[in-house]
Order: sequence, then structure tokens, then C-alpha cells
Amino acid sequence: MTVVNTPVPTPPPHLPRTVGALRAAGHTPRGVKDEVRANLLDALRAGRDPWPGIVGFGQTVLPQLERALLAGHDVVLLGERGQGKTRLARTITGLLDEWTPVIEGSELGEHPLAPITPRSLRLAAELGDDLPVAWRHRSARYTEKLATPDTAVGDLIGDVDPVKVAQGRALGDPETIHFGLVPRAHRGVITINELPDLAERIQVALLNVMEERDIQVRGYTLRLPLDVLLIATANPEDYTNRGRIITPLKDRFGAEVRTHYPRGVQAEVDVVRQEAELVAEVGDPLLEVLARFVRNLRESSAIDQRSGVSARFAVAAAETAAAAALRRSALIGEEPAVARPIDLEAVPAVLRGKLEFESGEEGREVEHLEHLLRRAVAETARDRFAGLDLGPLVDAVVDGHLVATGERVPGSEVLAALPELPLLHEVAARLDVRAGDPPGRIAAAVELALEYLYLTRKLAKDSADGEAVYGP
Repeated sequence: MTVVNTPVPTPPPHLPRTVGALRAAGHTPRGVKDEVRANLLDALRAGRDPWPGIVGFGQTVLPQLERALLAGHDVVLLGERGQGKTRLARTITGLLDEWTPVIEGSELGEHPLAPITPRSLRLAAELGDDLPVAWRHRSARYTEKLATPDTAVGDLIGDVDPVKVAQGRALGDPETIHFGLVPRAHRGVITINELPDLAERIQVALLNVMEERDIQVRGYTLRLPLDVLLIATANPEDYTNRGRIITPLKDRFGAEVRTHYPRGVQAEVDVVRQEAELVAEVGDPLLEVLARFVRNLRESSAIDQRSGVSARFAVAAAETAAAAALRRSALIGEEPAVARPIDLEAVPAVLRGKLEFESGEEGREVEHLEHLLRRAVAETARDRFAGLDLGPLVDAVVDGHLVATGERVPGSEVLAALPELPLLHEVAARLDVRAGDPPGRIAAAVELALEYLYLTRKLAKDSADGEAVYGP
């Protein structure tokens, strides 16, 4: 089981602590799907974003998901790896009430006014208005399970607890049941990731939970009016080949929502900027290069597109470039550590293992990645420098101003190798660099222009000992 590990706040002291006080406060129970529907409608009416941190789905996935939730449907999120399916499912938790009352000590977090297990029903009858009430934060009402082939029915639904039987209870006593993850998600959201990987006989165990809302354990049925919102994720490849969702179970999901990778370069950059943990500064131009690089990979015939190119690849690429910049900063003592185009060279070799290549590409993986990365550099520079005449920079280099760059070349040396050119100020401005910025940041802009000229005009470049030399 995976539970999102966020600090759970302490409930406010004014909340009722007994059933009598709860009833006197006018509290009435409502189902989790009604709760999600009401809170989603409140957010939409108030103009609040119900999906914080979700990028690139605003006009496509989110309207479909919102309709499904408003309809009260259980949902399958279908999409390739790294499309944010699990993150999207976790965000649904924000649509639950911040605090909800539960019977204190209840295994299933039952509502004090609507107990469902034999133990809670007995306590409610014995204690009446004195039944103690606890308050559960919405972050504790979300459960995740990664479907694996070794998952058992007991993990999801429940099984007889031999310890309780050994204590003297009858085997047929419902209180001998140890409840699985789905019943424990009562009055909350449960996400089953990679549902097709769940063995078909285990999927069958979910049929009653989703339709009749009861559970069956070891030959007898315990009628539990479970109140759960079930979200499943699936990869299309697994969905159709390696595994599948059995037809009766698919029929019980009210909606299937298809996710996708970011559809624009800026959306890809936004995802990387949001998710990456960067140990050095990586400017938007380099993030744009990596975004275009990933998009080129998703269109490449050399990459197995059935497996997909995860958004995590772009995140890892940005983190790798930042790490290369930090290492270079330590080697040459240049502060602050700022990523430059030379740092992108670390990406193909480090991250090729995150991709699945088509058969016949063995031995050419790094070569293919380097080609697509160079193309991304050219596309980004072409877009950034559109309408700008880079001829004076070409002339300066051709006239004998050799420019060397590498992991042991400080940004100040890159800049010192060139004459004072008004063009360089315009180049820097196009890349959001200002006068007075650290040399490394300015050098990053100049290097991008030089690399673009090398790629498009074949400005000579020799690579040796990790250095690139631009010149005639």
C-alpha cells in the first residue's frame, strides 16, 4: 500500500467529539462522491483551480474528468507512462472535505451517524449519544495500491484473521475478518495503479465492491454498504496486450479518461520547472531545448513509441544538466553554478537507459540521442533568434577570435574570447539575460548562439578533452 506522506494537521478543538454533539450541530452524512461533486462545483463557481499542479490538461483531460466526477463515476485514467495519471488521481483528494467525522477506533473510518461494521453497530447501540467521535483529515482518506501479479484477494478485499480465530471467536464471526485496502478506503478515494497487471481472478473480486458495494470473504458475504471512489490507471500497451481489464470490470467503471503528454513546448517546460529538483540554475532557454528534445524523441521512429517517452525523462534531463553545471562550478570555482549548453552533452549517455529503442538500433542509441539533441538546440535557437542577424558574431569568430568552451572553461573566458559586439547584448536579451548578470549566465546565451551557428552554418568546431572550439 502507498499512502501519500503529507503531515496531517491537528483537528480544530471546536469540532464535536461525541455523536450527540455532532447531531446537535446539525451534521448529516453524505457520500464521498456527493462530497467530491459539491466541492468541485464550489471551486468551479468561485473560479478556483480544482487541480493545482496539473499542467497541460486544462482543455482536454480535466473537463472529461470533471464531468465523470460530477456524474459520480468511478474512473479509469488511460495513458502512456509518465503522463501524470497518478498525480492527477492524488489531486482528487483536494476535493474532499478538509475534516470528516469518524467513529473513534473504527477500522474503516465509518461515519458516526452511519456505522456499517458489526463492531461499530454494536458500539453505537451500547453508547448512543456518547459514542466517541474522531476527525480525519482529507489527506488520510486517500489510498494507493500498485497492482502486481502477486497481489492477493486478501490484500484488496480482506481475509480471515487467524489471530482473532485463535482468540476463541467462531470462524464464521464477521469480526474475524481482517479488511483489505478497498474496505479500508471507505469514505475515501482509492487508486489502483496499473490495473491490467492485476491477475484476472483478482479483478473478479472487485466486481461486487464496485456494483453491489459489498465484500465476500472465505465463502460468506458480509453486506457492507461501502462508500468509495475508485480510480484506476492503465497503460494502453498493457491494456491491450500484456494485461487487460476484464470486460465485466471495465463495464463497472463509469468513465475512461485518456491522458496525454504535454502538447506544447511551454507546457513541457512548465512541467519540468515544477517537478525537477535542480541543484544549479537552468534557464528557460535550456529547459526549452530539453522540452523540444523530448518531443523529438516522441516522434522518432527509432524509439519504441508503444512504451512512450515519459515526462520524467525531461525532468531527469534537466536535473542531469544542473548536476553537470554544479560539477563544473566545483572544478573551476565559478559561482553561481549556471547550466550552459556544454552541460547538455551529459544527457544522452546518462539517460539512454530510460528509453526503449526499436530493434535494429542497438549500438546507435547515443548517436541517435545526440542527433535529436542537436536538432532541439537548433530549433530553440532559431525560434529565440528569429529576425536577428548573427552575421557579426560569425565574422568575429572567423576573423580569428577562437572561442573554447568546456567543463573546465569559465564563462568569463568564453566572453573574453570575443570582441565587444552590440549583437551580444541583443543575443543575451533574447535569452532573458540582463547586463550585470553573472558571467556564467551570459556565457550560456553566447554558447547557444555559437552552437546554433555551428549547426546551421558549419562554424568549425573541434571536440577534444571535453572542450569545443569554435573558429575558422
